[in-house]
Amino acid sequence: MKKFLSIAGCILIAVLTGCDGVPDGQSDKIKIVCTAFPEYDWVREITGNPDNIEITYLLGNGADMHSYQPSMNDIIKISTCDLFIHTGGESDSWTDNVISQAKNKDITVLNMLEILGNSVKIEELKEGMQSDEPGDTAEYDEHVWLSLDNAVNLCDVITDTLCEIDPGNSAEYRENLSVYRQELENLDNQYAETLSGISNKTLIFGDRFPFRYLVDDYGLDYFAVFSGCSAETEASFETITFLADKVDELGIDTIFTIEGSDDSVAKAIISGTTTQNQKISVLDSIQSVTSHQISGGITYLSIMKSNLETLKEVLS
Repeated sequence: MKKFLSIAGCILIAVLTGCDGVPDGQSDKIKIVCTAFPEYDWVREITGNPDNIEITYLLGNGADMHSYQPSMNDIIKISTCDLFIHTGGESDSWTDNVISQAKNKDITVLNMLEILGNSVKIEELKEGMQSDEPGDTAEYDEHVWLSLDNAVNLCDVITDTLCEIDPGNSAEYRENLSVYRQELENLDNQYAETLSGISNKTLIFGDRFPFRYLVDDYGLDYFAVFSGCSAETEASFETITFLADKVDELGIDTIFTIEGSDDSVAKAIISGTTTQNQKISVLDSIQSVTSHQISGGITYLSIMKSNLETLKEVLS
């Protein structure tokens, strides 16, 4: 309830003050706001980031998308933008109120879960996984960008939308999409070829597991402590024991975590195995990319390529 009130208050302030959050001399720019890094990076690739486009990435401070709360400035940017792209799902529930009261009544909104429709997966409670609080309902898995096939489909829709908003540059947008689409499809083929030839197709995650789209795409299996959108942080003895036994049973030598993990749960699993000599390796879920990393040249494709190299090294 506190989260709703703070957002509603920010919207009211923005409306009453008439702030548009746009510096002088830039009102003619097409303003695009993205909640997650993949959306932001796809827009950069499709548009070529020209001078007439202003792209805002809201989670540039590295905030976790599952606990993110927009600031007043974030809400003003959304309220006055031309195109708002967000993931959808439980973590983005705050966007409904912001969009409904947006200052720009002609705002175009792209919800990635809605675009993908029946391709969206429900989070599953895998065998041995720590469950959330009793009575919690199943949620959609929001990490749709971890499927390269989804990325291709979403980039197609983003491009169509940009061409409608800015028809004068549609030819350039479609040309950029064609080049980028080929890169996505090439990497998808590399994943398929690399992962089809491995004998060990099971991942053990001592962490949340946001990679269901990826493992389903390439025929991998997994066991994990928490689901991808879980708010739980403490793993039970039963969960740790189950996963440690699974490591022994399958002869697995690496426990995976996601970026930003303190590795404590993974280490607990390792301590429960027979050999206690497993390594810890990181797969990047691309949900905590910072502005500093972007300045350093990181991209959606570079992270997905790095994840493939990690899987190749661990599973081969």
